[in-house]
Amino acid sequence: MAQTRSFAATFKRDWLAQPRADILAGIVVALALIPEAIGFALIAGVDPSVGLYASVAIAMVIALTGGRPGMISAATAAVAVVVIPLVDEYGVDYLFAATILMGIFQGIAAVLRLDLLMQFVSRSVITGFVNALAILIFMAQIPQLNPYNDGVGVQTYIMVAVGLAIIYGFPRITKVVPSPLVAIVLLTAAAVFWGLPVNNVAGEGNLPDGLPTFALPDVPLTWETLQIIAPYSLAMAAVGLLESLLTAQIVDDMTHTDSDKRRESAGQGVANIVAAFFGGMGGCAMIGQSVINIASGGRGRLSTFTAGAFLLFLLTVLGSYVGQVPMPALVAVMIMVSIGTFSWNSIPNLRIHPPSSSLVMIATVVVVVWTHNLALGVVVGVFMSGIFFANKVRSLFTVERVRRPHSAVYHVRGELFFASSDKFQRMLGPESAQEDPADDVIIDVAQAHFWDISAIGALEKAVERMRRNGRHVRVVGMNRASADLVDRFALEDRTGLEQGLAPH
Repeated sequence: MAQTRSFAATFKRDWLAQPRADILAGIVVALALIPEAIGFALIAGVDPSVGLYASVAIAMVIALTGGRPGMISAATAAVAVVVIPLVDEYGVDYLFAATILMGIFQGIAAVLRLDLLMQFVSRSVITGFVNALAILIFMAQIPQLNPYNDGVGVQTYIMVAVGLAIIYGFPRITKVVPSPLVAIVLLTAAAVFWGLPVNNVAGEGNLPDGLPTFALPDVPLTWETLQIIAPYSLAMAAVGLLESLLTAQIVDDMTHTDSDKRRESAGQGVANIVAAFFGGMGGCAMIGQSVINIASGGRGRLSTFTAGAFLLFLLTVLGSYVGQVPMPALVAVMIMVSIGTFSWNSIPNLRIHPPSSSLVMIATVVVVVWTHNLALGVVVGVFMSGIFFANKVRSLFTVERVRRPHSAVYHVRGELFFASSDKFQRMLGPESAQEDPADDVIIDVAQAHFWDISAIGALEKAVERMRRNGRHVRVVGMNRASADLVDRFALEDRTGLEQGLAPH
């Protein structure tokens, strides 16, 4: 009975808390998904229907299986760029097979709790990721604003300006209807009524005119096929999970709520498998569309499901009307997304935050914008964060030598690990005792902690060298965790080092 009540409460919270707002937000997202899905399909070198059907399937399935209510998942550029060589050489059926294997890999990642690796992504990296994505979203609109491109003229700029005025001004009148939806409807009506010479959705690619059908990929079930698709599937799974988990964290921050990252990992896998069986490419969470959803009032799973369901309705029933939506209207919405996505506080914070944090954030932005590879930018940011952190901890490590009448005591303070082990050996080196040597040496590690085999190896070498020079050495004050590490990993002279350990 208690489980039934808990399920009912969860269902009500995730699906029925604000149905009107979620449905309206989902409609806005569906309209914004169309040119994006078409563009991503063209990037991958496949028919627009492959991107559109993927967006429909992934959005509807992730609404049921995902761990972050209100987040939008669909076909994405991050996954599309990975599969370009696969499609060029082997064709679209191998893409479907690779997408199925991608989903399986993501399910395995959920079982192995790889989502916990997000704990090692620093706030500076996340900020850099967000800012880079905002820049990429804006840059993606530039072709639609280039005066040298066909269909781009004065009317385009006027419509974009009017669209932005509606988006930011309409909420002052009422927030009952999302302002991006109002902008799209009004600008579409104006473009059709006056026959304005601007680009529209139909010009981006042919829209499908039927429902997606279930089909297995037409590929041989052989070891050779697995060898072909596995590297692409692994890359797709990694990129998709990375972008999805980062987007989930950003939506968590925007809505001041938590999400189930493990469930999100598994849900992404299920959604991609279903998409592939219905003729779709792989995808993941989309921060741009997620921001549109949140900004339009969407918070629950119903908004994500509505986005996929309404997109399917648009493609199969209202395709001819959808094709008339002017691109300037969608450009205005995406500019709003880029402005809302960018962390503007990060600019003045450059003077306040530690230089290392600012450098990590800037490096993440530069790598992502330069390569258009979100995963590479995050990896670089995480690597730099690790280097800076290790150097900071290393700088706090100290060794103080105190001379007593018949002995010398080395007081070791801080964290001893691979980055500080060389410093430890230098501070206990022969030069530290040249002026006033002592036959009895005490190494006091009561205020130190040993973290890895490099630390244990450094201690071993210091003790062994002192004993070789005729000194009596004792190690005192070692905590239980460090002592256990010594018991397990002392390498060169285990017995000698253990005999040197003494209570503080």
